[in-house]
Amino acid sequence: MPSIFVFDAYGTLFDVHAAIARFRAEAGPEADRMSEIWRTKQLEYSWTLTLAGHYAEFWTLTERALDYALARVPSVDRALKPKLLDAYFKLDAFPDARAALHALKAKGHKTGILSNGSPAMLKGAVEAAGVGDVLDAVLSVDVLRMFKPRPEVYALVTQHFGCAPADVTFVSSNRWDVMAGVSVGFHGFWVNRGKMPDEYADFPPEQIVSDLNSLAAAA
Repeated sequence: MPSIFVFDAYGTLFDVHAAIARFRAEAGPEADRMSEIWRTKQLEYSWTLTLAGHYAEFWTLTERALDYALARVPSVDRALKPKLLDAYFKLDAFPDARAALHALKAKGHKTGILSNGSPAMLKGAVEAAGVGDVLDAVLSVDVLRMFKPRPEVYALVTQHFGCAPADVTFVSSNRWDVMAGVSVGFHGFWVNRGKMPDEYADFPPEQIVSDLNSLAAAA
């Protein structure tokens, strides 16, 4: 049977900072700082709501996080908000994403996405990136109404493919996400684009790669 490669979406296949990149000149010198706060708060809201037993769609959290980031960085014009949200809905894929997915499919592997993103968000990103034809599944946490890193989220993969955890290679640029995948029995690949120090020594990835081309070559 072909092996199964499942990818995190945001930060792994799709560049979460592509939205600000399109409007960096309009946003000004603190554009990148604002984008970092936006991403940090987006994830923080997903974790805290899940811990507290609540849920709001990831798109709602994305908009709330942008509001917070714009309040923290007032030099960025708030009038950019609708443009930034529209750009986030249709994020650019990393240059290596399409090539890696095509290479994996050419080798006979199954591919999928497991993401915090809402179904509409993921549809928009997949269509904008033009990778729908090389994905066997696009799985959203929305069916569970809880976010990563809850183990129930990762079980969506084994349920969908009818496989054991050991049949899955889980790929993410987020070390905490890899930790959670490894903890449920997946093979973990960490795409360490930012050359960050390792964490979660009790749940090590099988491989650390600098980009998705390295992953496709090793598969």
